[in-house]
Order: sequence, then structure tokens, then C-alpha cells
Amino acid sequence: MQELVRLAGFFAAHGVWSVSEGATLIPMLGSESASGEQNMARFVMGDLGDAARAGREALEANRDGALRAVIVVDGYVHLDVGKVDALIADAVEYGPQPRSVTVAVPYRPLSSPGGFAVHRPKFLSINGADREEARGLGEAFFAGVDRHEPAAAVWNAHLDDSV
Repeated sequence: MQELVRLAGFFAAHGVWSVSEGATLIPMLGSESASGEQNMARFVMGDLGDAARAGREALEANRDGALRAVIVVDGYVHLDVGKVDALIADAVEYGPQPRSVTVAVPYRPLSSPGGFAVHRPKFLSINGADREEARGLGEAFFAGVDRHEPAAAVWNAHLDDSV
């Protein structure tokens, strides 16, 4: 589960880097093979909803036989402060005992008053981890963020812990 969450952190960071300058994230699927090789595919379509659905279908199909994969899409999450822009990372570890995690990374778009900000990630679901293993997932997520050095620099420069 730690490796899965690190992969989610890495590609969520890439998404933060992408939206930090005002762009809408093109849905992307990041995967990792058993040998540790990482790949990324973007789903470019006329409609972002169609692109997100195509990415989720690719995540479920696992046609390349990845060990684990994550789809990151631009969307919204409902928090105590209301509806907030967020990158949603749905990650799956394939195999006989599949595991999955969904993490939302709320952010404030560049066009908003105050400009771009990234907020604390929110774990929305964790499947396949016991209570002990789930305790270290936040650290694993940020280890993945830190592996993407240019994105981690943007994340840290625009961190807003208020949400």
C-alpha cells in the first residue's frame, strides 16, 4: 500500500504543477510496472468528462499489465468550507488481493482572489489496508510528492493549510 500511495503522491504532484499556472488538468494515467518503470498517458478529448471516463476505463482495464496505476482528474470535493476545486487521484494496486485509495488534493485556482494555492490532501477512501498500515499513508503520499522535485517546489511555495 505504501508504494501505491507514493505513486499517487507523485502523479498528484505532477497535476498540481500542471494547474498551478491556470490550466485545467488533462486527465492523466500514471502506472508502474513490476520492474519499477513508470509511464504516463494523457487523455486528450474535446470533453473533459469523456476524457476522465476514458482514463478511468483504462485504469480498470490495465491493458499494459501494470503492477499499480493512478488516474488523476480535475474536479471538485465537498468540504466543510463548501465545494472546492480538487485534483482527484484514484489509485489501484492490481493482483489477487487488489488495493485502492482515493485522495483529493484541494486547490485554489490561479484565477481566484489570492491566486493559486494547494491545500492539504484528503484521503477519501482506503481499501485493502489494515489500521496499522493506514497510519503511514500520509507520509508515503508526501514521499511521492517529494520525488517529483519541480512539482514539490511549486506545492511547497503555494501551500495553504487553511483548508
